[in-house]
Amino acid sequence: MRALLRDRLRPYRGRILVQAGLQFAQTVGMLLLPTLNAAIVNQGIVAGDTGAILRLGAIMIAVSLAQLATAIVAELMAAHTAADVGRDLRSLVFRKVQAFSPYQVARFGTPSLTNRTLNDVQQLQTLVISTLTSLLTAPIICVTSLVMAVRQDPPLSVLTVLTIPVTALVVLVMLARLSPLYERIQASLDRLNRILREQISGVRVIRAFVRDDHEKQRFGEANRGMFTASVRAGRLGATLFPVVVLISNVFSIALVWFGGRRIAGGGMPVGALSAFLGYQVQMLTALVIALYVLLTVPRARVSARRVHEVLATEPELTAPARPVTPPSRRGHLELREVEYRHPGAQEAFLSGVSLSAEPGRTTALVGSTGSGKTTLLNLVLRLADVTAGSVTIDGVDVRQLAPDRLAATVGLVPQTPYLFTGTVAENLRYGDPDATDAQLWHALETAQAADFVRKMPGRLAAPIGPGGSTVSGGQRQRLAIARTLLRRPAIYLFDDCFSALDYATRARLRAALAVETAGSAVVTVAQEVRLVEDADTVVVLDQGRVAGSGTHRELLRDNEVYREIAGSQPSGEPARELKQEAV
Repeated sequence: MRALLRDRLRPYRGRILVQAGLQFAQTVGMLLLPTLNAAIVNQGIVAGDTGAILRLGAIMIAVSLAQLATAIVAELMAAHTAADVGRDLRSLVFRKVQAFSPYQVARFGTPSLTNRTLNDVQQLQTLVISTLTSLLTAPIICVTSLVMAVRQDPPLSVLTVLTIPVTALVVLVMLARLSPLYERIQASLDRLNRILREQISGVRVIRAFVRDDHEKQRFGEANRGMFTASVRAGRLGATLFPVVVLISNVFSIALVWFGGRRIAGGGMPVGALSAFLGYQVQMLTALVIALYVLLTVPRARVSARRVHEVLATEPELTAPARPVTPPSRRGHLELREVEYRHPGAQEAFLSGVSLSAEPGRTTALVGSTGSGKTTLLNLVLRLADVTAGSVTIDGVDVRQLAPDRLAATVGLVPQTPYLFTGTVAENLRYGDPDATDAQLWHALETAQAADFVRKMPGRLAAPIGPGGSTVSGGQRQRLAIARTLLRRPAIYLFDDCFSALDYATRARLRAALAVETAGSAVVTVAQEVRLVEDADTVVVLDQGRVAGSGTHRELLRDNEVYREIAGSQPSGEPARELKQEAV
């Protein structure tokens, strides 16, 4: 935790030093007050000197005002520094997560990454502001109060010295017991977040299968787990402060008793005991304030470890140090003996896959669920890297291409597209930030989305909910297609993205795409054979291997796997009847 915060605080050293100077001045002013109070008692009240009372009282007021001014400025500077550190940490975690592969994101889990970016960073930000405002001054106040108390009466100061180790022992024992509880609280928070996201996202499935009671039980168990850990931590925290106050009161009573005896015996003046008690109160107040800060340390330590886990994770996919620029942007895609193994897996998911996609031609990938079709597209986009073989575009391995160059060359429409909160136009301009309204409408027309967008309130300015929740599945697919068309890439990847469309809309869309994508290489993934009949090349995948390739008719004639896939689909006739139904 120290290394993490030290690195984040280093850019603000100058501001922290100025703030520390202000806090030191504030502390000096605070320590002067008991001495001035003792002087008022001894020189003014006991001596009956009104002038001394007024003069010393005016000095006390001036010192108090100066102390207040320095405290306000120091607090503002500390708050600014803590906010800067929180902003920097959130940005670091966000940029690191952006560089993760989809598999690394899945390994941490979306709810956990969300909590680490927001909640855990907030815990560290709270620790920073508490440390800068309280923990810096608390040791100074304790030490100087002790020194001033010793100056007032050395024998009596022995009681004050004993207060520190007794209080410290109690605090250390409590903190050691709190740390594992905060580990449980953070883990419970991750679980609660995950269950809540699942229940909100899957509400239709939950109701369709009448699993409301089951989900309530899951949430209740997670909620009770967090409640139990929070209550135990709260009880320990609630016990700590009364114990410290009790210790303080016991030693204060002892000071008054022994101090009273020394005054009665002429060993010390009344003003000295008043100042001594003032320093004792200041020292104990500083200890209590330090306790508030120390109580945040166990939780902050857990948060720091979780944040560090993210920052210390090296992205599986890194940009090349010296990117290679292809001699031309034709869009020739080739996979040579590609093998891919999921992280941690013993066996390869894809093995010996070779295929090519030429500009102006359509290559279709067909296969059963889990045969590796989507994984192949991920390898082209470098959402994952091959473990053997190569994926090249225009003769250059995709691992040697700059990320922005690869993104400009390849356009993907996923099977389940994601739309962002905003407007229709803002979502489309993810494809081309500089696209004009006319270009947006052209893309919408091609994607067969213009009609329903015109009916939406605000048209291009119509709001889109998170994930595209305000539009249907088919509308979401068509908007995603329009977004990709705006990029005008050299290679189009369509990952079974026509599945939510009716036959008529699908036919119009495919006809329009044939014109729009002419001259580009098109790779399309499909579950239905009728959707690939017109492809120039159909590649059949079976259990991660190429089971055959050729035209639709060639495969129907020669490839048993393809015939099984075609025969399992509507009408059972793999050729003429399927084609007539598609028309």
